[in-house]
Amino acid sequence: MIIESRAYARAGLLGNPSDGFFGKTISIIIRNFGAGVLLYESPELVIEEDEEDRFRNLRHLTETIKKTGYYGGKRLVKAAVKKFSEYCDQEGIRLPARNFTIRFSTTIPRQVGLSGSSAIITATFKALMKFYEVEIPQEMLPSWVLKAESEELAITAGLQDRVIQVYEGCVYMDFDREFMLKHGRGRYEVIDPALLPKFYVAYKTRLSKVSGAVHNPIREKFEAGDPLVCDTMAQIAEVAEQGRTAILNKDYDTLDKLINLNFDLRRKIYKISPAHLELVEAARSCGVSAKFAGSGGTIIGMYRDEESLHRLFFKMKSLNARVIKPYIM
Repeated sequence: MIIESRAYARAGLLGNPSDGFFGKTISIIIRNFGAGVLLYESPELVIEEDEEDRFRNLRHLTETIKKTGYYGGKRLVKAAVKKFSEYCDQEGIRLPARNFTIRFSTTIPRQVGLSGSSAIITATFKALMKFYEVEIPQEMLPSWVLKAESEELAITAGLQDRVIQVYEGCVYMDFDREFMLKHGRGRYEVIDPALLPKFYVAYKTRLSKVSGAVHNPIREKFEAGDPLVCDTMAQIAEVAEQGRTAILNKDYDTLDKLINLNFDLRRKIYKISPAHLELVEAARSCGVSAKFAGSGGTIIGMYRDEESLHRLFFKMKSLNARVIKPYIM
């Protein structure tokens, strides 16, 4: 039996990065890009290398290491397998003595804020659940995906990416501190994607960033009770709550303004590099809203008509950035 599973890229629509600070967010899935896992029974447990570990020549290897470092996706799969095993031990689930070979691949652009790492882990969990016929409750699965990253690989992250990659579509998330500490998860509300307006996503692979390096200094200030950071994070979370109401009411004028406000609030506490800021300002000059979809490298916003989208395509092309219409449903 061959098992295949997928998890897709995502974009933070509103509220990010408050998910890592007990805030609120809205995210959408982007089916244009995904991570795939193929798993089948075998005599030994084997995790195959992926395409990242195959190089055309010495220069290709060198350039790849400069861009992505020495760690490929294989460590993500290992972490997911370990955490899946720990979940089963914790729940008293005895797994049959069956080994497997697992192979993975991804089309998600690396480190531009589209959540490629958690997609590989999520897809691996889904494959293992099918193979061993184990059902992890949907509301708890994102927390175990995050544990694979935070506890095994020391990756600093919040739950947002893992939630949307498990639930898919569009999800409103409330990470209230007391609820999180009590239940180990947030409150998740699925929003009908049919209620959403037209979105674009633009990304530039040369602007790759590691999200943990972006958030760590702000986290230190947040935990120390810095007034500016704490107040701004609360405002960003409020943007997501207002955005939920706007989407449910199809109040797209308000939603458009909230997308811009989200980024403007982020600028108050995060240092934005000129190259990243250029993407946002270039998009806004075309008459569309714009904010970061993650930690940088990718932006998301609304567009009202094909004319404005056409202007955006040409503007982003001049910056060597690519524009796509995200497939959400």
